[in-house]
Amino acid sequence: MKKLALIASVIMATFGVAAPSHAADGVIRFGVAAEPYAPFSVKDASGKWTGWEIDLMDAVCKQMKAKCEVVDIAWDGIIPALLEKKFDVIWSSMSITDERKKVIDFTDKYYFSPNVLVGAKADTRVFDVTKPETFKGVTVGAQTASLQATYLQQKLTGIADLKIYPTLDDETADLQAGRADLIAASGIQISDFLKKPEGQAYEVKVTLPQEKMFGYGDGGGVRKEDTALRDRLNEALKAVRASGEYDAITKRYFDFDIYGE
Repeated sequence: MKKLALIASVIMATFGVAAPSHAADGVIRFGVAAEPYAPFSVKDASGKWTGWEIDLMDAVCKQMKAKCEVVDIAWDGIIPALLEKKFDVIWSSMSITDERKKVIDFTDKYYFSPNVLVGAKADTRVFDVTKPETFKGVTVGAQTASLQATYLQQKLTGIADLKIYPTLDDETADLQAGRADLIAASGIQISDFLKKPEGQAYEVKVTLPQEKMFGYGDGGGVRKEDTALRDRLNEALKAVRASGEYDAITKRYFDFDIYGE
């Protein structure tokens, strides 16, 4: 057997045949950004991952009758980690975009969120992305490797003072400290902060236009060659929605629809 395995390794190395996915051992590994992303994915004090996206993962895995594990990885390295086969599915509120689809494939979307800019209620200035001059001298924050950061860099470089943060928690901390006037985020995700006592002084100031670069909703990312896994996930997502379990999970976290059209 060892000789056969060695021969197989040589063949793969010589002819570029892809090594088998981690899922080949019967376990599907779901990659989640290591930083907290409430209410979608948060690690509790015991080290267990919780949240809407985790509950959906559990429902999908139950539907597939599959054993699943969570692997946490830094957000800015999550696509390279998928391609390096450190896990099998990106399950971390990743927007499905044409640019990303050049590198990886996606499941069907499992939710949709507009993108927004949040600032202090006491700030009475009017911000309009169709009038970039309204952001002159304004400090605007976004998370690294995010579509919001790319959007702001394209639209407001040289006008606003753009600050890039490792996590959304870092964004909200600087907003509260007065070091940022506005922060960019997913509208659904930032709603969790706005509901908390520390978020009561803040509100959505701008809903960003749904440009093509923002994609087609959020879904699971898979390697292009893993078409069978993608199809299994899609069938499970459809079944979870059809059974009503998707809505039941969503109601535990949100009082509004997050699936969209």
